[in-house]
Amino acid sequence: MKLEAKRIYLSVLEREHCRKLWEDFEYDFENPTEEPNIGHSIETADNWFDEIQRLQGNTNVRLGIFLNNGEVIGDIALQNIDRANRKCDLGMGIPKLENRCKGYGKEALGLMLSYGFNYLGLKRIEANTLSVNIPAQKSLEKLGFVLEGVQRKAVYLCGKYVDRMMYAILKEEYLKTDKK
Repeated sequence: MKLEAKRIYLSVLEREHCRKLWEDFEYDFENPTEEPNIGHSIETADNWFDEIQRLQGNTNVRLGIFLNNGEVIGDIALQNIDRANRKCDLGMGIPKLENRCKGYGKEALGLMLSYGFNYLGLKRIEANTLSVNIPAQKSLEKLGFVLEGVQRKAVYLCGKYVDRMMYAILKEEYLKTDKK
């Protein structure tokens, strides 16, 4: 499976890709995420790969984000797929700071939205981010996601509580965007 955009493509993650992503992880103190992987062993990356394989096609579709030269720079997933209600959660990670805020994530998100709505037949895709992660919020909003709610002081991070921002996009909203 290969989904292609202008500067990146999405494809299956192999064990060595998971190890590379794990080794490349850099924590961003300006735009923190909920679960930093600081200090985790390569064995944890192997366990992550095994989990991906166990869930792939059942409740998750997780793919690697690759530059056109073949270098893996991140991962993206449709997670917790609820086939009865035709909805899921969207998650993405780009571990190296130098690859963030360059539009790669936005391209990957666009590919996954298309796959989820057009191939899987989903009607709703949800995404959460922290209030301190402004780049993620901007990407979601540019793609047509709507802020549906805020979980106030939901996450304890770096010595303080921050809000979790809850976004979603419906298939009919996606079809109206120029990102499809």
